[in-house]
Amino acid sequence: MSKKLKDIILPDLGEGIDGAEVSEISVSTGDIVKEGDTIVVLESDKASMEIPSDFDGEIKEVSIATGEEVHIGQLLAKIECEEVVKKDLQLDTEPEITNQEDSPKEDRQPSKASKTPVAKAHHSNDNVFASPGVRRLARELDISLSHIAGTGQKGRITKDDLNNHIKSQIASQRGTAVSINKEIDFSKWGKIEEIKLSKIKKITGQRLQQAWQSIPHVTQFDKADITKLDQTRRTMNNDLPEGKTKVTFLPFLMKAAVETLKTMPDFNSSMNHSAETLIIKKYFNIGIAVDTPTGLVVPVIRNVDQKSIDELSLELVEISQKARSKKLTPEDMNGGTFTISSLGGIGGTYFTPIINPPEVAILGVSKSRWEKIYNHTEKSSSAAYVMPFSLSFDHRIIDGAAAAKFTGDFGKSVETLSFLENSK
Repeated sequence: MSKKLKDIILPDLGEGIDGAEVSEISVSTGDIVKEGDTIVVLESDKASMEIPSDFDGEIKEVSIATGEEVHIGQLLAKIECEEVVKKDLQLDTEPEITNQEDSPKEDRQPSKASKTPVAKAHHSNDNVFASPGVRRLARELDISLSHIAGTGQKGRITKDDLNNHIKSQIASQRGTAVSINKEIDFSKWGKIEEIKLSKIKKITGQRLQQAWQSIPHVTQFDKADITKLDQTRRTMNNDLPEGKTKVTFLPFLMKAAVETLKTMPDFNSSMNHSAETLIIKKYFNIGIAVDTPTGLVVPVIRNVDQKSIDELSLELVEISQKARSKKLTPEDMNGGTFTISSLGGIGGTYFTPIINPPEVAILGVSKSRWEKIYNHTEKSSSAAYVMPFSLSFDHRIIDGAAAAKFTGDFGKSVETLSFLENSK
């Protein structure tokens, strides 16, 4: 069958767009392309669009350059294809309409005899930029593109973005984590070492990925003056009999968290399975993130409100040892109502911890530092031991104002040690 050289020209872009800038050229001379493969990606002030090939064949010439302004009817490339093709530029081509309300009247009922193909213009008011091929596949699979974050120019959704979304959904249903990385031979750039992930890391990764994808996270940042707390803790440790467990900051933070949770019960809740009711828990079981050689685990300290600082200190040591020796049971990990992740012994200023479902909030504690604090009332400055902390919360249940009040109340509880009055 004889070969024929075809011109690929810029078609009518619709919506009054007579030209656009070339942001990406997807082919080179000599490339073999299929019908529907993207030839060039254009950007205008109104839309982002991919111009596909309407032929199978070999690219013989690319007539444009990245950054160039192109106009309707301009030659984009030349392609050599079979004389009998699946679809010619002059044959049946229907424009693909995203939003009929936003489209020109004449485009709503396209004629089968239309001689000028209309490239898909992805309007910014649709908040979805994708090629016709990606849209067709999404329609066939009943996938809403509005749920996918595009990685292309100006948020354009690529084939890889759609494929990664599908992989993620499949992995979520199977209860496994998924990598969005393409298979790459990293050894071609230098020496590598491949280490198998531990079972705990795999499970943790899968759960964190699900939590991040399914919960609308927001993080509130604050700090508290823990000078008094530090002095109290040191005094308690100095008075301890020999051999007794030393007191750390964490038991104080757990008690302060419980005191705050009692006055703001929404933070000690879970959404029910139908997402129609909120289950308020009248008990206070605090999960503590523990870093082990094989990965992160979150054992639970139960009934924190009923235990003293000394009792919590001892239990924390025991549960941490149990975690690091891989002796935690499922019962040790279940039933938490609120989680604390402390990096105070490591470093950092603030971080955004990921919520531990079915909980609705998590507190992240960073390393405390001595700072000079100005007192407006006394008009003087003094040194204070300041602890930065972060609260990530589920925005479906908790709004920003409530989160700001929670961090303020928690900070005040930590500073005044009001919870010690009711401790054993």
